[in-house]
Amino acid sequence: MKVSISRYQQIAADVASKIADGYYKEGEKIYARSSLASRYGVSSETARRAINTLADMKIVDVTRGSGVIIASKQRAKEFVSRFHSINQMGELKEHILDGISRQNALNVEMKEMVNELLYKTERFQSVNPFTPFEIEITKDAVYIGESLSSIQFWHNTAATIIAIKRNDELILSPGPYAEFRIEDIVYYIGDKDCEERVQNFFYSEK
Repeated sequence: MKVSISRYQQIAADVASKIADGYYKEGEKIYARSSLASRYGVSSETARRAINTLADMKIVDVTRGSGVIIASKQRAKEFVSRFHSINQMGELKEHILDGISRQNALNVEMKEMVNELLYKTERFQSVNPFTPFEIEITKDAVYIGESLSSIQFWHNTAATIIAIKRNDELILSPGPYAEFRIEDIVYYIGDKDCEERVQNFFYSEK
């Protein structure tokens, strides 16, 4: 969103700046409305509004037949100072609004990226349903020294053990008599909830 200042206000500020800088002297007669319009390339109405703004601020006096007379250099300085402050605030507001707009666009982009990631994650899981999980057998596990068949691992967890890593050895497709030992790494597959079931199975009270 662009913050703009009316053209007549810009013209009034420009004339006031010339007065404040001493280019026009107090008591000096300056442009008539038509010449001001021609000088700034605007309509007579825009020029009239610019002059009226200066007159309202008592920077100039407007009298019929005498034209526009410079009345106060000090008020011109005050007007220019206020105008610059307002202009800076407008620029700051525009900068903030632009920042908000860019942030909103970034949020939309981030949301699209997250949605795409979720979609790809779900798709990966759907085409790779057997991504293995793993669990380490520590001294706190409740089935140390017991075999797969004796603890009915599949029946209790609905998970299938595909390998056991023991020291530097990897035991693939361990049979029903394979036993669990401390520091074993057990690899297994199952549905998305089996990880929690296996964790609870090994590390809960018998």
